Amino acid sequence: MTDLRGAIAQGHYAQKQLFSRDRLVAWSHGRRFDTAVALAREFAGKRILDYGSGDGTFLALTMMTPGPPALAVGAELTAETVSDCRRRYLKEPRLSFVQVNELGGSDHLGQYDAVFCMEVLEHVVDWNPELARFKSLLKRDGRLIISVPVETGLPLAVKQTVRRIAGWRKIGHYPGNSSYSLAEMAAGLFAGASQHLRRPVFDTGSGPFHDHKGFNWMVLKDRLQQDFVVERVLASPLPRLGPHLATQAWLIARLPE
Repeated sequence: MTDLRGAIAQGHYAQKQLFSRDRLVAWSHGRRFDTAVALAREFAGKRILDYGSGDGTFLALTMMTPGPPALAVGAELTAETVSDCRRRYLKEPRLSFVQVNELGGSDHLGQYDAVFCMEVLEHVVDWNPELARFKSLLKRDGRLIISVPVETGLPLAVKQTVRRIAGWRKIGHYPGNSSYSLAEMAAGLFAGASQHLRRPVFDTGSGPFHDHKGFNWMVLKDRLQQDFVVERVLASPLPRLGPHLATQAWLIARLPE
């Protein structure tokens, strides 16, 4: 347990999120991980995969619960990230880490009771390949659990304010987040279930991606329902507010019968 805590504290994202110098940022991300770990308890003794696992914080936290998964696999794009996680979590045999391009093997296809994908799809330009991959990884009765930021309505105004203040304080990577014009901000505040802004696309050499600007979780939900059955929609950090007033939306889905 002590080794896992130390390994988590060394993680690149954990240092910016869970251990952020901004208390609001740390609290919000802490509540997000609390939600994820609570959902993971439904798969105690089973196999789970975290797609876009980052520094492995979530998977390590699941291993510290009374009902951990039997096996947890983290998948990331770069060999450097995978190597870092393998090094820090070497002493936890129930944790393993692979590159995304390794997920096509028989050890992975149709092998997971749950696939988690948290704070990833808002950055993906084309969701189709990812959703097809999720379908191939799940068992027939498995569950897909997606977490994305809410970047519409009142939460957008709150987040942009927090990001601006964090940027002034040189905390995190918030100064790099795309700015909004007044018209774009108004479109975001009153966004419905259709795409309300043309999203900027960036490429730093590893392929095209979006930042948070213009992301609409309701558009993702509609796209998800073309291939999956969305069973539940949850919210964090304050679940009772619902996703329209929260900072993160959670989509829990299954394969169609």
